[in-house]
Amino acid sequence: MSRALPKYNKRRVVVAGGAAAVVLSGAVIAGSALAGEGGNGGQATTRAAASPGTVNCPAVEPSLPEIPASAQAEVDRNLALLETQIAEANQRLIDTVGQGGPNFVQNAILGPLENKRVATLNRIETAVGRAAAKPEGLEALAPCELNG
Repeated sequence: MSRALPKYNKRRVVVAGGAAAVVLSGAVIAGSALAGEGGNGGQATTRAAASPGTVNCPAVEPSLPEIPASAQAEVDRNLALLETQIAEANQRLIDTVGQGGPNFVQNAILGPLENKRVATLNRIETAVGRAAAKPEGLEALAPCELNG
């Protein structure tokens, strides 16, 4: 005596099989893209090799007044953070080559970088201002531009 499988078991097998096929197809496509095998005659390699340029920001240290000893460590941390922000923006330029429209770099990289720099420069002003005359106008050093 054979038992017939209920209908829901058959559907589950079909759905699971379909899902597995989609996952495997995605893995093959992703693997090809990661390997650089797009069948485009090496154009992907050419695009990746093109230099996206670099971010150029004004130097902050020359514009700082004498830093009180009690604020030196905090100022140094924030100056290092400014350098880290530039390095991250440069990496983002590399990671997003060819993406977005004509304002992509300004809207996605330079604009947010300027906002981060304004906040960091304000922290430097505040740190110095706790022990000496607070420097004013460092925010003018926040905007950066793209070289290249």
